[in-house]
Order: sequence, then C-alpha cells, then structure tokens
Amino acid sequence: MSGHSKWSTIKRKKGALDAKKGKIFSKLAKELAVAARAGGGDPASNAKLRTVLIACKAANMPKDNIERAIKKGTGELPGVAYEEVRYECYGPGGVAMLVDVLTDNKRRTVAEIRHIITKFNGSMAETGAVRWNFDQRGVITLPKEGLTEEEIFEKAIEAGAEDVDTDGDRYEVMTAPSELHAVSEALEAMGLIPEEVKLTMVPKTTVSLDEKSLSSLIKLTEALEDNDDVQDVFSNADITDEAMAAAMEE
Repeated sequence: MSGHSKWSTIKRKKGALDAKKGKIFSKLAKELAVAARAGGGDPASNAKLRTVLIACKAANMPKDNIERAIKKGTGELPGVAYEEVRYECYGPGGVAMLVDVLTDNKRRTVAEIRHIITKFNGSMAETGAVRWNFDQRGVITLPKEGLTEEEIFEKAIEAGAEDVDTDGDRYEVMTAPSELHAVSEALEAMGLIPEEVKLTMVPKTTVSLDEKSLSSLIKLTEALEDNDDVQDVFSNADITDEAMAAAMEE
C-alpha cells in the first residue's frame, strides 16, 4: 500500500479532513482559480478543472464557493494571481519530502515552510536533491463497496490504467500522468465514480521509520498541510501497517 494511500487513511481515521473543512475549501478555491486561469472556466474543455471539481464534490464544497473561485480565475471577478511552487526538504529520520504550494508571496511562504520544517528537526534541500527520487503518476481513488479486486483490476486495465492498489479501504487506480483524465472518464463511463482524481508523486526508494520518527513525520505533515499555501505534501516514508495503527491511536 502506497504512502499516499496510508497517509490518506490516517487522516480519515483521525477525522482530520472534517475538522479542517474551511481550510480544504480555501485550498480547493485556489486550485479552481489556477485551473480556470490556465484553461478557462468550462470543465468540458478543461481537464484540470474537471479534476479539481471532483475533489470539490468529494469535500462537499458549496456551489457558490466553486462558481466564485472559477470566476476569479477567469477574471470575471477580481482575484489574486497564485504561483505554483515546489519545495524540497528532509524530515524526521532522513525522509525525503516534496511540498507543493500555491502562493501569492513566495518570500512569505518559503519562510513559513522553513520555520515548520526546522521546528520538527528537518531541513530545506537544494533544488533537485529530493525530486529525483519521485516519479509523477496519476491516481484515481474509488470506494471498495460492490467491487471485487478482480473486477476493479479488469475494468481499470480496460480503461487504460497501469496498475491497481487494493489494500486499505479504497482502491487506488494508478495511471501515467498524461492518461489520468482519460482513464478517469473511461471509469466513469463504466459507472465507477471516483472519490479523488489527482497527480501524485511516488517515491522510487523508501525509508523505514521507527515509531518515534513516524509520529514526528505525521505531526510535521499535519503542520505543513495546515498552512494556507500548502496544497500537497509527499514523502518517501515506508509506513508499515503496525506503525499506521499506532499513529491512529495517538
């Protein structure tokens, strides 16, 4: 089971997603604005916008919020221009981390990210020092209800996916980055409605952490995700089932 999947499971079990709905809406609004600015406000012709809208639906984001964010992106309403930036760093136990942000002030954001990383005994890395160890892949998350592993694998491959992760309480359909939207639409045509469609970073090599380091990594990740500018956090931590169980008990 991937680190991405296990971190998502930890957040669901601890109720972190519901507790931070306001921040989730704010982050999604930024993504909507950026997607609309880049490709227009019509999801039919803007694949990136369609992807963000799936996340908005999964988070139960109000329709008015969605429409307002899109209009800010297209210029129909005044809004802020956000810049996409990726920071590289090291966390507890030497874990390699990528932090993706959308910001209107890079100087402020990098200072905040550095402060959070340092607080948890991590350090910022030079550009390229961490990125080489990650491959970008598309991931489509589907609920397990009513689908056997054999059925989802067969449908996923037919839709053009590369692989399926069947551990945990969700299926994760993995795709080439360029095929993410096509595979998602093919699955929807089969009646399989995704809970999440996104690009993720998958580590080529992983690092095993003891319980103390994993606990610190979880706290660091939560602190980063609590920052208004941070959109995603990726790491190459190898999270065992035992360590995940312990983390969810905290």
